[in-house]
Amino acid sequence: MDNLFEQSNKLINDVDLGFLRYMYDEINWRNRMIGLIGPRGVGKTTLVLQYIKQNLNLNEALYVSAEDFYFVDNRIIDLTDQFVKHGGKYLFIDEIHKYKDWSKELKLIYDYHKELKIVFTGSSVLDIKKGVSDLSRRAIVYNMQGLSFREYLQLFHKVTIQTFSLEDILNHKVEALDLKLPLPLFADYLKRGYYPFALEEDFEIRLKQIINQTLEVDIPIYADMNISTGRKLKQLLSIISKSVPFKPNMTKIAEILSASRNNIADYCLYIEEAGMIAQLRNNTEGIRGLGKVEKIYLDNTNLIYSLAQDTSNIGNIRETFFLNQMRVRHNVFSSNIGDFFVEDKVFEVGGKNKGQRQIKDIENGFIVKDDIETGFLNTIPLWHFGLTY
Repeated sequence: MDNLFEQSNKLINDVDLGFLRYMYDEINWRNRMIGLIGPRGVGKTTLVLQYIKQNLNLNEALYVSAEDFYFVDNRIIDLTDQFVKHGGKYLFIDEIHKYKDWSKELKLIYDYHKELKIVFTGSSVLDIKKGVSDLSRRAIVYNMQGLSFREYLQLFHKVTIQTFSLEDILNHKVEALDLKLPLPLFADYLKRGYYPFALEEDFEIRLKQIINQTLEVDIPIYADMNISTGRKLKQLLSIISKSVPFKPNMTKIAEILSASRNNIADYCLYIEEAGMIAQLRNNTEGIRGLGKVEKIYLDNTNLIYSLAQDTSNIGNIRETFFLNQMRVRHNVFSSNIGDFFVEDKVFEVGGKNKGQRQIKDIENGFIVKDDIETGFLNTIPLWHFGLTY
């Protein structure tokens, strides 16, 4: 346990407090049990280390990774007992989905140690209701995604900009910004700005490693898949990356993968929850998640450039960015008229020459244009939608 404390304190002391993700202020850290889930590489570990460093006494806090070799021969529940006996009050467990029977042990820890506060992180494929024990009544779970364009500007270029609501954007409040050269910066963001680790060397290699780790390890462990099924996930993502956005034909995909048609929808859901794809649904009964899947996109534009490479389509890139950024604050659905339906508004996304024809008879219709710096009337620059979080 002494070694765990030593490793924990080193990581905490080394973390930089210069930039905090959007989720930092949205988490209610007073809750007894908090789950922070999201795709690999979006900064979950850094965020919890920053919180410890900025707010807690290191004699009372411990950060551990469930991947640590310590847990080959030791259980988290036993570590927690020792930790509490030595005055521990705050336990942070990273990569919890790598630990067998995690939900059962977290439930027992929660019930046995009333004064202890627990924060755990995991891959977004982690379903908090899955497992022997139901944590949904105990844990408050937050879902964190990658950098917004606004966060990218702050982290990569030291440009600090406030957040803007959708109404602010549609009312052209962003026009007051004195942001120089937004279009070249925006183009760079689309290629490498979604993941904080792009500041480090070999971004493309690291991103491909995350993709492989997610498909070959995270999802198979979660869904109790064998190796051959894990390979089918990689093949499915390859098909999607070369075809998006597309209306899924489950029968055709099943034939290509030599898999049961009934399994394809599950595979897509696993990949979506792991942060690799986004499924755009229609507005069935207005309830999120119940609608029919109309289109499938890669999750973010960095994945497009990594996976699709020469086959990437600029129209797909634009739509992917809009969906990715807007879904954090809003439910985004498919539209029979334009590309997207958000609240009571229709959005048609395109380049600078995009016309009004498609939405000319729509009262709440907006044209979202790439390659323009400022907007007018119902025409809004695409990059403005990256400033909402």
